Amino acid sequence: MKKLIILLFVFSSFNFSVAQEVTNKGRISGYMFGDYFYNAARDTGIATLSNTVNNGKKDLNGIQLRRIYFTYDYDISESFTTRFRLEADQVSNTNDGKIGVFVKDAYLQWKNIFKGSDFIFGIQPTPAFEVSDGIWGNRFLEKTIMDLRGIVSSRDLAITLRGKIDSEGMFKYWLMIGDGSGNKPETDKYKRFYAHIQYSPIKQFTATLYADLKARPNINDPASTTTPPATVANNDLTYALFLGYKEKDAYAIGVEGFLNPRQNGMIKNGELKDRNGMGFSAFASYNFSKELAAVGRYDYYDPNTDSDNKGDSRNWFIFSLNYKPDEKVIISPNVVIETYESIPNGRSIDASITPRITFFYSFL
Repeated sequence: MKKLIILLFVFSSFNFSVAQEVTNKGRISGYMFGDYFYNAARDTGIATLSNTVNNGKKDLNGIQLRRIYFTYDYDISESFTTRFRLEADQVSNTNDGKIGVFVKDAYLQWKNIFKGSDFIFGIQPTPAFEVSDGIWGNRFLEKTIMDLRGIVSSRDLAITLRGKIDSEGMFKYWLMIGDGSGNKPETDKYKRFYAHIQYSPIKQFTATLYADLKARPNINDPASTTTPPATVANNDLTYALFLGYKEKDAYAIGVEGFLNPRQNGMIKNGELKDRNGMGFSAFASYNFSKELAAVGRYDYYDPNTDSDNKGDSRNWFIFSLNYKPDEKVIISPNVVIETYESIPNGRSIDASITPRITFFYSFL
């Protein structure tokens, strides 16, 4: 009898250790956020405007799920880890109009491929705004400006090298070569090249410099007199600067600006010239307590800064009170406002105003 008890004890201990090892290697997590919204104000011509993000008809209201994440992380070994993430939202719908699911992340990470640097292959985050998004800390309210305006995709099918430049990690780098197609399969030979430098002299403060080149096919030069006509570059370039300061559970502030030229992207006076877009964002949040915080943000976006191109710049605002009844639950009454530059014929455009109650929860 004693031998049987000893054997059962050893067997159960072995099963516990194996189960613990499996649990440590594989982790399931995710989150969801959505809103009850009401489009309180809209211009009658909102559907005809371009470069808008606060869309929908006046008086439209309802419940929406803007994002659902389901993530599985698995550690193959100390050197190799993987991530597989699914996303569902009400934008990527199925053919019959139901909420669709797609692969958000699917990558292999080789840690310390050489000292202080990791190699990553697969569908993965791009370096454009991961740092600013972390300091903003309110993705459930809205994306950061370059993501919101579609300047750079949040994901790409790519290969990456990222890590520390110095031993203390004050300077970090991030280099990536991707298809430039987001989460979609490659369909052409053109690639996107990303570079990112991060500077953090203290834990609370971060500055980043970002640049990328999205290669595109050359276009015909309208001034060419040869047959066939000469071609010129038509690539997209993006440059961005971010400064952020965050004191955990207290407050955060950040400013972000970007330039987005397209080579030979417009014709003026019969000649090709670069089309230059730009944007600026500033945000702040303040925690009154662990349960209650106030958030505000302002964005300015102009897709073409040329003096002859009018009526397309946008101002965007959000104001919110975030109530956290639980560590993993946030309930947020907020209002989103977008205003518009008057169109060239002089007609002013009414602002879009949408009050919402946003619900967010996460699980680990």
